[in-house]
Amino acid sequence: MAASSDSMQNINSPLSTEKRTNTHLTTLQTVTKALRDEQFRASVDREALGNLFAVLSRLSVDVEHLIENMDSQEEEASVCLKLTAECFRAHRNACVQCSQNQKSEITNNASTLRCGIQFLGNIAVGNQLCKDDIWVLGFPHIFWDLLELADEKAVSYTCMVIHTCLDEHKTEQLVKDTQQLKLSLKIMDLCRTLPDVDWTVFIVTQHFLKSSELVRKMYTQMTNEERLTLLELILAQLGVVEEENCLMPLSAAQFLASCFTDHCRAVLTLSSESLDDQEALVVIRLLDILCEMTSDCKEFMALQDHSDLLSATVDLLKKVHLLGKTSKNVFTAAHDFSLTRPGGADTHPAFSFKAHLIRLIGNLCHGHVVNQDKVRELDGIALILDNCSIDSNNPFISQWAVFAIRNILEHNLENQKLIQGLRRQGVADDTILREMGFRVEERDGSLLLRPLKKDP
Repeated sequence: MAASSDSMQNINSPLSTEKRTNTHLTTLQTVTKALRDEQFRASVDREALGNLFAVLSRLSVDVEHLIENMDSQEEEASVCLKLTAECFRAHRNACVQCSQNQKSEITNNASTLRCGIQFLGNIAVGNQLCKDDIWVLGFPHIFWDLLELADEKAVSYTCMVIHTCLDEHKTEQLVKDTQQLKLSLKIMDLCRTLPDVDWTVFIVTQHFLKSSELVRKMYTQMTNEERLTLLELILAQLGVVEEENCLMPLSAAQFLASCFTDHCRAVLTLSSESLDDQEALVVIRLLDILCEMTSDCKEFMALQDHSDLLSATVDLLKKVHLLGKTSKNVFTAAHDFSLTRPGGADTHPAFSFKAHLIRLIGNLCHGHVVNQDKVRELDGIALILDNCSIDSNNPFISQWAVFAIRNILEHNLENQKLIQGLRRQGVADDTILREMGFRVEERDGSLLLRPLKKDP
């Protein structure tokens, strides 16, 4: 064993040369073989194991460099990869039923894992065959075990590998069975529990959200707290992603619209000071997303044709408006910018909720005659006019109301006649609009919204 001992002690020095050769590989193989012997394993000291780990760390750097220059250094890259694999075998053999080596390796375990995971990431970049092989070997069980590690950097590197390997085909695999979907949900949970790990966000926004089926299945399996994490990511990305790189397919947006219409009444629980109602918070975030999606985003404007979205929004506005009038609660118009809840009105989850409902109605009616007519049929015009007053619980509600009325009246004679009739009956004059700096003007049988002229 003398030769093996010498190789173990001096293994770090031969690899200090610039070029890796098969001679280095032979030296390392000798160590790996020797570590199979129980007596030899027990005689290895901590410094020797440290040298072995140092070799692995240096090889990780070498692999990354060689991959960038693979075409010009193909032979050396091949040797380097074999050396790395052999180094992992040596670490494995050193720990077989040998408590002292196991304890020593624990010290380096996290770094070894990081090094190994980075190695996988390095060989995957720019190499489709490697990406496919890593995915086949690691998905889903090995990836799951790595994501369960307590070491944040190791988890981050694992997410880097997953992101590198993922493509449209592999993303669709994530919905095939429960185990694979479980991995997707784990990554979503890491977005919440490890907010400093960017790779989880990249996986979700660049891959997961591209699959309508995956979005639907994940959302269905999530708790409301987990749904909030997903919705926050979507909302944050809506203003960032350019149109040519659409955040998600229209079908995924339509699914979110259906979730809103099916569960929007959950927000009514907030009138009873139920401030921690997660389902209500989900509804609020869904409304925020729908407002952004229908704010002249061409890829999502087909939401105007969603069968129940407008009706559900007008109906919910009626209910919260009535709740605010019949009792004092978060939906009641206020003028002091304060609530009994510490922190003031602007920290309440329902802050600006009514204003956003009106904003969504206005968006859905923009250039859409069918929706304009539907608002009239649902008695929504007078309802919106009744929300034109200043409300500190809903800043800018007056502006959104004027915006919505403008979109509802545009090129729609029936709606214009309705407003005109309401004025003549004295049911809804233009006093409120005048207070906001607008006036209603009749011209050639049409009703127009005009700014008031200021006194000189």
